[in-house]
Amino acid sequence: MKYLEYQTQINATPEKIWETLTKNEHYTQWTNGNRFEGNWETGSEMKFFDPKNNGMYSEVVTNLPKQELKMKHLGWIYDGKLDPQDFGGSDVAYLLEPIENGTVLRGKVNSMDEFEDFYNSYFPNIFQKIKEISEG
Repeated sequence: MKYLEYQTQINATPEKIWETLTKNEHYTQWTNGNRFEGNWETGSEMKFFDPKNNGMYSEVVTNLPKQELKMKHLGWIYDGKLDPQDFGGSDVAYLLEPIENGTVLRGKVNSMDEFEDFYNSYFPNIFQKIKEISEG
């Protein structure tokens, strides 16, 4: 398991960034056409789909609006069907810290070794898109 951390400064309020993270219309923008199903409530299950109806599903571990959103990965979705996996405690958290000129957005990931390269390319790209949407 690898612990990975990413961050970017965004010239927007935590409220605006939170909306960018959790509203489906914004999520679709920063994930290149993906969508989600679920309500982001702590303990609930979120499903994340690509345009071909494949993806991943996760449990919301923490939802502190405008502060922290943490999810534990549970499994894959293939053709809309859930395929549970043992990801060994793999999770992802988004943390928002207000600063004088905006907000620092952090991504913290406990990743299985085989996904390290994916996250190292994914997070810088999505953080740039989240920044553009939130500042726009």
